[in-house]
Amino acid sequence: MSEVAKLTIGDQTIELPVVIGTEGEKAIDISVLRQKTGVITLDPGFANTGSCTSAITFMDGEQGILRYRGIPVQELAEKSTFVETAYLLINGDLPTRNQLSRFSELLNEHSLVHEDMHLFFNNFPRSAHPMGILSSMVNALRSFYPTLEGLTEKEEINITLTRLLSKVRTMAAMAYKMSRGHAVVYPRPNLSYCANFLNMMFDSPVKPYKMDEDLLRALNVFWILHADHEQNCSTAAVRLVGSARVNLYAAISAGIAALWGPLHGGANQKVIEMLEMIQENGGDATPFIKKAKDRNDPFRLMGFGHRVYKTYDPRAKIMKEMCDKVLRVLNLHDPLLDIAKKLEEVAVEDPYFKDHNLYPNVDFYSGIVLRAMGIPTNMFTVMFAIGRLPGWIAQWKEGASDPNWKLYRPRQIYIGRTDSRFVPIDERG
Repeated sequence: MSEVAKLTIGDQTIELPVVIGTEGEKAIDISVLRQKTGVITLDPGFANTGSCTSAITFMDGEQGILRYRGIPVQELAEKSTFVETAYLLINGDLPTRNQLSRFSELLNEHSLVHEDMHLFFNNFPRSAHPMGILSSMVNALRSFYPTLEGLTEKEEINITLTRLLSKVRTMAAMAYKMSRGHAVVYPRPNLSYCANFLNMMFDSPVKPYKMDEDLLRALNVFWILHADHEQNCSTAAVRLVGSARVNLYAAISAGIAALWGPLHGGANQKVIEMLEMIQENGGDATPFIKKAKDRNDPFRLMGFGHRVYKTYDPRAKIMKEMCDKVLRVLNLHDPLLDIAKKLEEVAVEDPYFKDHNLYPNVDFYSGIVLRAMGIPTNMFTVMFAIGRLPGWIAQWKEGASDPNWKLYRPRQIYIGRTDSRFVPIDERG
């Protein structure tokens, strides 16, 4: 017999089915709750609400587990490439050699951006944040690349997915080049996805970019670690907007806008700004830890804690190791890394941080890696967006293929005025 939960409201008791996932997670299905009782649930921030079932990503916040399609993220970071991981997330399985080759060819084939889009880029203010530009331009892609004729629905979706995955990377590099007043560097068919991005970012007629395999590997790992993370804020935004049956570009544009926030994708930029502030104040992290523990002080340690993880973020461990490796390979000494390590060392031994499950997350070290690679701070969140793109696409695709995908329509508990009369303007005090 299937497990059920019994809910009693007044003198009425109803049974609600318990849904059990493949990893043993349990959820109470309340889809008939309002219909049977007239009552809804209230869950600010949706921390206890499952909005869907999904076969893409599994997280266990207590154990520090993250798996894409069942494969631990540590294995993918060690053995896979970003393109291979993107294929896994979007299509459900690791690609064969032929499938990977064809996928890579499609990414190169669709990497160019329509020349007329340059006019859009040129008309953004130079001070515009790259995330605002990227969100706008992704939405605009629909105008330049409308519905494809003469293809099956599956063929059209596959081309649209690869087109988006490829062009977002190109547009990100374009935005950077144009913000500096430099000529745009076009993608090259003989370079891989990640290599093309680095070349488009940093190549110039004056100083041709020299590809470094260690930096290339670091970029692959960075994007793999950010490729998906279950139903986070931006992914939920993609699913919510997608549930209205908008085109993929509009749904992804919404995800980019959500990711922009400092409590989400913008956190890696905020970590660097925090470390720079500590450096400007002598480099001693102790006073800032004290400030973070003071409830009356608005200061907070960026890069610590997570809504799901109650232990060390598994991605943070990998990023910390990559940080050391990149700086060693480049023979660089970044004083911010010294401050970050000291900050972590003090914080993880402090009872306050232990009791509140405040451990470093992936944002804590990722910004230092990006700095070492030459990525400017205002591009950090864009880098996150490129990495998260396969996850957004996979989540949208999964929802679109579900015949029971309903329009997202949360309810509310109204706490405003009750029925009131209209007061003519002359009578208003």
